[in-house]
Order: sequence, then structure tokens, then C-alpha cells
Amino acid sequence: MNQHYKILVIEDDNRVASLLQRGLTESGFDVLAVHNATNALFEINNNKYDVVITDIMLPDANGLELCRKIRNLYPQVPIIMLTALGNTDDKVEGFDAGADDYLVKPFEIRELIARIKTILKRYEHFSGKETDIISYAEIEMNLKTKTVKRKNIPIKLTPKEFGLLEYFLRNPERVLSRNEISEKVWNISYDTGTNFIDVYMNYLRNKIDKNFEHKLLHTVSGMGFILKKDFYDH
Repeated sequence: MNQHYKILVIEDDNRVASLLQRGLTESGFDVLAVHNATNALFEINNNKYDVVITDIMLPDANGLELCRKIRNLYPQVPIIMLTALGNTDDKVEGFDAGADDYLVKPFEIRELIARIKTILKRYEHFSGKETDIISYAEIEMNLKTKTVKRKNIPIKLTPKEFGLLEYFLRNPERVLSRNEISEKVWNISYDTGTNFIDVYMNYLRNKIDKNFEHKLLHTVSGMGFILKKDFYDH
């Protein structure tokens, strides 16, 4: 699936950049590596890339800020962040900046390639092959414009909040475990030592449910979460 895909790697460490470029090229991707945010923005503005892979630590910019700029300019381009930092707060910050996935160094190139393929499949699946609108109860999501409304009231979500709500809208009235959410929305195995799923559920509830009489997102004790209109936790 990868022979026609172009990947931009943004990594200031020449050795790491070379390893990534070689490994991804050997897997059939068309890869360009740049070493700073300035060159990265030039490339993104002048050429079409299917995936952007960026380090958080860059010599001329914060990788999180670069991620936000790319996400604002080109919302349909998948972004994978690379970092030596790996605690819950760091991951939440990366996802809030607009990253689709997050890899902690060191990692194997095979893992990165698997993440890339998963993200590309997901973006292709949601790119015009089905209706642009999905809804449940009072919530309406427009996949094309990346907007959400409840009772016609606009609700502003971060990219990861949007992705999380989208998964619930595609699986209404079904209990979703933390492990399933982690794998399907974040493309990573759930780490029981972190609570980032619960952090994001709180974020989402505050926006989707807090100002409305009927609550739609519910916790099922010991099992996970569910999107349901009439819910009673027995």
C-alpha cells in the first residue's frame, strides 16, 4: 500500500534522520528528511505529503507549535510525533497539539511503519467514501468540516477529542473499554500505569455533556465507557 505515499521526516539529529529515511525508503515510501521547522514549513507549503513525522525538540522551533501550525494549515495530513518524553502529560500535550500518533524514543522502525499504515488506512477510510455527517441523539459531527454541534450549538474540540467522539459516534450504545479506545483512537496499547484515556473522557464530557440536561457519555464501572441516551448503571 505504501509505494505511492510521500513522507516528510522532521528530525534535527542527522543519524536518526538518516536511519528513518533509510528504513522508510526500504519499505517503499518516498521520504524526504529535513532538520528544522523552517525547512519543514517550506516543504509542506510547496509539496503534498501524505504523512508528517516530527520530533518535538527542534533547533528553531518547538515541535508542538510546529504541529499546531501544520494541523491548522492542512487538517487532513496525518502527523506522528517523536519524542524522548513519555509520561501522560507529554502525550496529552502532543495529542492536543494535533498529533494523530505519538512514539517514544527509542522505537523500532517496524513499529513506526505499522503506525503509518494504520493511520493511512484510517484517513483513506474517512475520505469521501461515506457520508460526511454522523450523528447520535442531539450530537451531529461533520467529518469534512471537522465540526461538531449538539442541539445546533457549535462545540469546539481538539483533534484528539474529535477523534475520540467520532469513535463513540461510530459505536453508540456499546461499552468501549480503555484498551479498545487506546488501540482504535490512539493506535497504541493501553498502559494501565497512565490515565490519559480518563483525562480525555473528562475533557470530552465537559464539552459534550456539561451544559446540557441529558448526559450522553457514561462510565460503566469496571468496564469502560458508553455513548447512550437513557443510561442506568446497575
